[in-house]
Amino acid sequence: MVPQDLHIHTVYSTGDNAVVKEQTIGLIKQLRHARVVGISDHFEYLTDEATFTIYENEIRAAGFRVGIEISGHALVHEALQTNCEYFVYHCSRKEDYPALDRLVSTGKPVIVAHPLVMETDLDRIPHECHIELNNRYIWRSNWYERLRKYVQDRKFVIGSDAHQPNWLNQNVARYVCHELGIKETILFSDLPEEALYMKESGLN
Repeated sequence: MVPQDLHIHTVYSTGDNAVVKEQTIGLIKQLRHARVVGISDHFEYLTDEATFTIYENEIRAAGFRVGIEISGHALVHEALQTNCEYFVYHCSRKEDYPALDRLVSTGKPVIVAHPLVMETDLDRIPHECHIELNNRYIWRSNWYERLRKYVQDRKFVIGSDAHQPNWLNQNVARYVCHELGIKETILFSDLPEEALYMKESGLN
């Protein structure tokens, strides 16, 4: 079991063809592959208030964290009105960077998703943000050369970006984390068993 996975999609991402019908919150709860689990479906499919309420309630009933994935600046204003606990954000265009500052100003965790394939300029990312090592995409780039300069002064999280049950792992991303000497940041550790895990693993 990994410490946390906050980048997981479900059937609520209705327009994402990579998501299979079996990828439900109920199944993810049964599998329980991570100590802290967060669901972060694509916000463009959750903008209807009634839909978001159903989404939020099902996640909370499962004991998971409520997140959303935002594809750039266009929906940031609407995203700020939600009751989510953290943001997963795509940052690739010049307009996306000022909008990122608005997310950071909420005080909620902001995860910059798969920055290498998105060609995110990490020098422009606020230090409050968390850079994601994403199991789905990290291997598609020269991660060592592109990330090593940020290891000492930036915060990193590891995610699966799972769209299907068999994607619920972080093995490649954790290999990259080890090779770069990155210390994973645990964003939610209020559960007693998670606090104990962090102490034993040297993650706090």
